[in-house]
Amino acid sequence: MASLLHSKSPALSFSSTISSPSSLRRFSSSAAAFPARQYKLPAVQSKIREIFMPALSSTMTEGKIVSWTKSEGDVLSKGESVVVVESDKADMDVETFYGGILAAIVVNEGETAPVGAPIGLLAETEDEIAEAKIRAKGQSATPKLETSPAATTTSDAAAAAPKVAGLIKIVATPYAKKLAKQHKVDINKVTGTGAFGRITPEDVEKAAGITKSIPAATAVAAPIPAAAAPAKASPTSFPDIPGSTVVPFTTMQITVSKNMMESLSVPTFRVGYPVSTNALDALYEKVKPKGVTMTALLAKAAAMALAQHPVVNATCKDGKSFTYNSSINIAVAVAINGGLITPVLQDTDKLDLYLLSQKWKELVDKARAKQLQPHEYNSGTFTLSNLGMFGVDRFDAILPPGQGAIMAVGASKPTVVSDSEGFFSVKNKMLVNVTADHRIIYGADLAAFLQTFSKIVENPESLTM
Repeated sequence: MASLLHSKSPALSFSSTISSPSSLRRFSSSAAAFPARQYKLPAVQSKIREIFMPALSSTMTEGKIVSWTKSEGDVLSKGESVVVVESDKADMDVETFYGGILAAIVVNEGETAPVGAPIGLLAETEDEIAEAKIRAKGQSATPKLETSPAATTTSDAAAAAPKVAGLIKIVATPYAKKLAKQHKVDINKVTGTGAFGRITPEDVEKAAGITKSIPAATAVAAPIPAAAAPAKASPTSFPDIPGSTVVPFTTMQITVSKNMMESLSVPTFRVGYPVSTNALDALYEKVKPKGVTMTALLAKAAAMALAQHPVVNATCKDGKSFTYNSSINIAVAVAINGGLITPVLQDTDKLDLYLLSQKWKELVDKARAKQLQPHEYNSGTFTLSNLGMFGVDRFDAILPPGQGAIMAVGASKPTVVSDSEGFFSVKNKMLVNVTADHRIIYGADLAAFLQTFSKIVENPESLTM
């Protein structure tokens, strides 16, 4: 299946075909001198295709329908945008990979659906619209529907599968296919219990006879529910405050919450370091009229320091090994309406300040318009969070999943300092705190990185080269 992705540019197409065979027509010879013979012609298949919820990012598990750009009964052309989906990071157009008629909308505007679930059905001809509407309601009204995975219940699918094997397309989630291959399970013999007969990972595990996987997962995850139990009990433990309003999380807030909980499983430590910014402030005043931002200066300084200390740019994902990333991609935290996102400056160490500032402005504009593409927010190797612009002098940042370190930058403020001879002076200083994954980064590694970062900021001429 091919797909195209864009956010207000290329679109994303996700559709699959569900076919139901028509009856076979037979012909016989009328010649009396020869025995009667029968010929089978290929089955004529009606095609009702699904438009399903795409995975717009690696962390997305469900999506929300923002709006349908087409209505039921509209004729669609291949590649035409049909629906706008809100992912955990952005709003994206989803286009159909096939032409046809939008026969039924399965998931309405404002509703959510898990990744891979059908959100709409396409009919090839007007004669199939009624059949598609029945499938959308999860009913089976005709014998033809009983042999289609999109129109059968679990029990009907099990009975019909042997009859139409080889004539219909098996619909399974990508993870289910991966599990089937891993456990050597014939996916064609698995009965799907998901929406429209879709084969789920649980179906494959059941077919493979894996019965202990669920209890094992429960045992491993037991401490988490135990820790979360008080949170579930809190609504009953504490009385509601009169006049309070409950506001459900947005899709982005749900993802941020999930990522933050995941971060708690990583052993981290924090190191703070004061950095003199007099020279950096002077450079900023010089290049600011040319469009250079303080974010670009700090990102460039961090990238140059990371190039000398690659372990701080490394990643540990499985707890058994870690990866030295070949690129230095600085993600920078940006607050937007309804959540937080981290646009990524790709290859920060290789770009000059002016191009870096230009790219940063483009990323911020796209982030606030919810038009970032996945690679523009999920490819960071190191994160920078700057609250200094708000006057915050120090804070700790939570390590993002999949990264080795995050730097929290405070405000630059006049500070009284003394030299080795006991003379006092006033210098601008900012405090940076780095939170790091202690599985791969140790205290000496982080101290050395911060020393290098401090030298670059205090002697910033190299930033303009």
